[in-house]
Amino acid sequence: MNKTIIKLGAITALAFSLPLQANTLKLAYDADPVSMDIHEQLSGGTLQLSHMVCDPLIRWNQELGFDGRVASSWERVDDTTVRFNLRKGVKFHSGREMTAKDVAFTFERLKASEDFKGIFVNFTAANIIDDYTVDLITDGPYPLVEHTATYIFPLDSEFYTGNDERGRDKGEIVKHGDSFASTNISCTGPFTVASREQGVEVVFDRFSDYWDADSPGNVSKIVFTPIKEDPTRVAALLSGDIDFAAPIPPTDLARIDSNDGTDLVTMSGTRIITFQMNQKRNEALANVKVRQAIVYAVNNEGIVQKIMKDFGTAAAQQSPKGYLGYNDALKPRYDLEKAKALMAEAGYADGFDATMMAPNNRYVNDAKIAEAVAGMLAKINIRVDLTTMPKAQYWPKFDERAADFMMIGWHSDTEDSANFTEFLAMTPDQETGYGQYNSGNYSNAEVDQLILDSAKVTDIAKRAEMLQRVEQILHDEAAFVPLHWQDRAWAAKSGVQIDKVVNVMNFPYLGDLVMD
Repeated sequence: MNKTIIKLGAITALAFSLPLQANTLKLAYDADPVSMDIHEQLSGGTLQLSHMVCDPLIRWNQELGFDGRVASSWERVDDTTVRFNLRKGVKFHSGREMTAKDVAFTFERLKASEDFKGIFVNFTAANIIDDYTVDLITDGPYPLVEHTATYIFPLDSEFYTGNDERGRDKGEIVKHGDSFASTNISCTGPFTVASREQGVEVVFDRFSDYWDADSPGNVSKIVFTPIKEDPTRVAALLSGDIDFAAPIPPTDLARIDSNDGTDLVTMSGTRIITFQMNQKRNEALANVKVRQAIVYAVNNEGIVQKIMKDFGTAAAQQSPKGYLGYNDALKPRYDLEKAKALMAEAGYADGFDATMMAPNNRYVNDAKIAEAVAGMLAKINIRVDLTTMPKAQYWPKFDERAADFMMIGWHSDTEDSANFTEFLAMTPDQETGYGQYNSGNYSNAEVDQLILDSAKVTDIAKRAEMLQRVEQILHDEAAFVPLHWQDRAWAAKSGVQIDKVVNVMNFPYLGDLVMD
């Protein structure tokens, strides 16, 4: 993999003057963000970066309520308009003050992003009322305006205007490519990027002109080292080489929890881990009985018990319990004899050959899970050629739909059931962004219509009925292979108060982190 070293000298020199007693956080995740462009890829790594170097209009808190960030308040004006009042004096890393113009610029960029436009498909405009007021307009009554506003991290519109010294449009979004925005950023967040060597180290410095004077955070530098291997990452924490590590594998939870010098924080998870089956690449996967056989052949409860050490919940649908679309009638359905019978009924008793791809540093035990699933499919004579790779290489392959089976995990961007289907199961549509992460090319007109209709329904009971119907259809047609909802675990050196800044979305608010 090519390494890119970025030195943001001009902005860094302008923005920072660190005290000698600065607290430095040594941080290790399993991988670093693949780009500095926060609109290039809709992924956990990108959103973790966004909350470090940017601030959204509003954000989720640990109770899944909303807190104002660069928007101080908001109110519904009418059925299609929500007005956001912006804080005055919020500075970008370039030194320029943020205004409504930057919110509107960011909104249009999100609408143009291949990955993010699906979230904003129900929004028609961001209208500037004055320098500190902007209205978000929807195409009808929409129940998730606040949920969606958590994805608007105002970017410095002037910083991204014009061409750079290489003639590149500074505002262009280039998926998995070389662009100005992929290596430069000016935002409003608590940290800026001082240097970055892809796959090796990213150094963040505290922004001295950060707007949030009430933030309790006292971290003035973060040295972020990606450590792919779980044992190495855990060993680095236990030895004191790093201060904060995530994710923590299930096999090490008890070890870290019992260690005097470390603290463990866990939460029940809502990220669904699945395999998608590409019906266009492999003719057999277009047969609903074959897909059903595959779901019956995968012992996802066994995977949770043996590989995840019960640090997860076996799934039979996308929506976790507590979400509006959760269908209590759907249960995991491992039955090897039933799977073999379905293969025979479909005319595939002798099986077939298939390719499978999965990341090896994106989800907890992802490579081990893929190996287990491949072994289970062998029992119904599906001969799997499995390839695993780091996520930096995996996502371009995923976008290419490069294998018959591809692993994908998803945490609802809006904490709502519809978001799973919008990205993972609706008919792929480049114009709207629906189905952007539907690598199986699954398509069902009723599912599509139910999701579109649910976006206009504010009656909670009616909307729940619609979303639960979606889960039933996906279950009956074996639209994907449900594995489990992945629990979350973080660990830190004692005195690093991560319990206050982690959340179920897995976007730690490191700007508010306190180190004793």
